[in-house]
Parts: sequence; structure tokens; C-alpha cells
Amino acid sequence: MTEIRLTKVTVDEVAPNRRRGGDIRVLLSPKTVGSTSGFMGVAFLQAGEHFVEHYHPYSEEFMYVVRGTVLARIDGRQEITLHPGDGLMVPKTVKHRVENVGAEEACMVFHASPLAPRPDLGHVDTEPAANDAAAGSPR
Repeated sequence: MTEIRLTKVTVDEVAPNRRRGGDIRVLLSPKTVGSTSGFMGVAFLQAGEHFVEHYHPYSEEFMYVVRGTVLARIDGRQEITLHPGDGLMVPKTVKHRVENVGAEEACMVFHASPLAPRPDLGHVDTEPAANDAAAGSPR
């Protein structure tokens, strides 16, 4: 019998991605664990921070709020407030922007599936990217 070896990925092992606002860390992906159907990570937003509006042409995005209060602005028309324990699924091609409207750091788990044909096709920003100067700020 072939031995199965799984890989554990810890949030502190993953460099923060701050290009789109906040602190996004993709933990489980084709690159880190060889996944073939999607990717999963955790995102942190300080009070007042947001992730720029974007959409996923090939993937549905699933969000689960662990801590804090976030507002999801959907296609510029609908606003959904999410609290700890709340989840939301954003369909393919639907524009969305997420912002921390609470006083404490927000923490969300996200999952996107299926994968785009190439990583560079998976995410389309519809507003300017966040300032890269924030890249060195702590979580």
C-alpha cells in the first residue's frame, strides 16, 4: 500500500499579500499542497481597511467570518454585514468588495473553486490596487 503524506500549512509560514488591501494568506493551493480543485486561505483586515472590489471569472468564493464585523458590497447594489459565524458565497463573475466596519481586527477564512486555467486569470480587480507601501506593516 502506498503511504499518503499530507502537508500542513501554518498561517505564519505564508507571506502576507497586501496588494489588494488587508493581509491575505493563501494556505492551501496548487503551489503549497498540490490542490487541483480550488484554494483556501485566511484574510485579516484592520478596522477601516478593505479588499478592493474584484471578481473571479472562473471561481465561486466562499467566505466565513471568524472574528470582527465585515461588510460585503455586492455588485455595487447589495450590502451584506457578516459577523463571526456567518458565511457567504459569491458566485462567479460577481463583483465584490469587503471592508472591516468594526472596531477590531477582522479575520475571515476564504475558499475559491474551481481553479482558473492559470493563476493570473483567476482574479480581476475593478478598482485600483491598495498601496504597496503597507506591505511591511504587521498583522
